[in-house]
Amino acid sequence: MPVKTNDMKNSILNYFNLPFVIVAGLLLVLSSCAKDSYYRDGGKANPIFDGNMLEFLQSKPKEFDTIAQVIKLAGMEEVFKNEELTFFAPNDKFIRQTIRRLNPELRTLYLDTIKTLADIKPEIWRKYLSRYLFKGKNKLADYSQIDFDLINTFPGQNYFSYNNAVLNIGVIYESANGVKYLGYRRLVINHIPDISKPRDNWQGGTVSSSDIQPSNGVVHTLVWEGRLFGFDYNDFYQDVIFSKR
Repeated sequence: MPVKTNDMKNSILNYFNLPFVIVAGLLLVLSSCAKDSYYRDGGKANPIFDGNMLEFLQSKPKEFDTIAQVIKLAGMEEVFKNEELTFFAPNDKFIRQTIRRLNPELRTLYLDTIKTLADIKPEIWRKYLSRYLFKGKNKLADYSQIDFDLINTFPGQNYFSYNNAVLNIGVIYESANGVKYLGYRRLVINHIPDISKPRDNWQGGTVSSSDIQPSNGVVHTLVWEGRLFGFDYNDFYQDVIFSKR
């Protein structure tokens, strides 16, 4: 006997029902895992900070006590308290290692070494601190993709910093299970020393935690990878030397 239309429809639905539920369930689990992994890698488990950007840095003295002092010496406390900003925050090790390298070179030139942070002029601190600072709020999702192997296709994007230095910022899409661009995402920032040669001699850093949100902006914290404060140590060194002569 031929199967009636309704019976056939019900049979087809019953046939596909169980596999569909299983597949849908697996997709939901995989999606949840990917999201959880992304948030951990992005450092966004608790992104909201109840206070301004300077207060956030001061609340993490182990990582940012020296940076908070540099902000004060640079005369930028009100900037970090009140202006809407995105800050790629170097931790204190960037400063310590820079001074550790700088002092032997100052001795060689018979110049006074750096004993306190105040031994470096405020305008120098302001110049190099401002390279990490951008007007407006930008979270990870606001930046373009960058792939250093396919830089013409995925070039990131160039931005002017707070003091008009030019930096490239982009998001690296990692691979997952052998699938390109399916993994977690991480921000990278690179100083461009000569804008007439925009792809040459990039000097940068990688974000360890992204999208921390104090009341007046966004903080992306940088991981120490050996790059000294200000991205370009030679620039910093020359400015300090000149200021002491």
